[in-house]
Amino acid sequence: MKIWNYNDFMFYEWIFPLAAGWIAGWIVNYISDVLPVTRRLSVLACLHCGASFTIRDYLFFQKCPNGHNRLSRVWWVQAAMVAMSLYTYSHPPANLGYWAGMVLLTYFGIVFTIDMEHKLILHPTSIAGGALALTLGLVSRGLENTLWGGVTGLIVMLGFYLFGVLFSKLRARRMQAMGMEADDEEALGQGDVILVTILGLLVGGPTLALSMIFLSILLGGIVSLFLIVGLMVMRRYNENALMMFIPFGPYFIIGAGIIIYFPDVLKAILPG
Repeated sequence: MKIWNYNDFMFYEWIFPLAAGWIAGWIVNYISDVLPVTRRLSVLACLHCGASFTIRDYLFFQKCPNGHNRLSRVWWVQAAMVAMSLYTYSHPPANLGYWAGMVLLTYFGIVFTIDMEHKLILHPTSIAGGALALTLGLVSRGLENTLWGGVTGLIVMLGFYLFGVLFSKLRARRMQAMGMEADDEEALGQGDVILVTILGLLVGGPTLALSMIFLSILLGGIVSLFLIVGLMVMRRYNENALMMFIPFGPYFIIGAGIIIYFPDVLKAILPG
């Protein structure tokens, strides 16, 4: 009696990347919940009231003991990590393979989520990311290429950072001249410089590091343009709209992700 056919085997084969993606989503959600608050891997607590979750309730997205729902992003994170896990399983990144690719995706997900929610790139994620990037870079392309990518990212982003500091000072003066309270927000922070250095180590080499930076800034510009147009259409655009602070970390993550996981897209966008 035939127990399964070829198609059945293929179906069961996809269970593993599906489960791995779901577990990766749990990890991203957990670290994104606790690290910005406690700066360490701490107990599972409600972000609204601080009540402790049981592990079972947390893993299955139940309300906290006081009845507060989890953040809605938990489902977006779970879905995104599962989708990327399935894609990475069928299209593993060159020189990395599926499992290393999933570890990297989990790191990307943590940095992306925290920066979107808190506008922070935390030192613990930078330290872990630096170690991960250096290890994967050495394994996939060797020391020289890896270091050149990191140095390129560092030098370019230092230039942008210093320009951003100057821009912030001029912006603060303008706000004061308009009778508004000045703030100390910067378009790019030190965390962005460190992040791009890490991503440079990952993509390797000056060419790909520069391509990653260019692509990220291009994506940021396009999204910002759509946001401004949307505000104008809804008649909510004013002088303060130009002063909105949009974190750039997620765009750098997307730029590096395109290079590593979608190289054909990069070739279409930046031919040659």
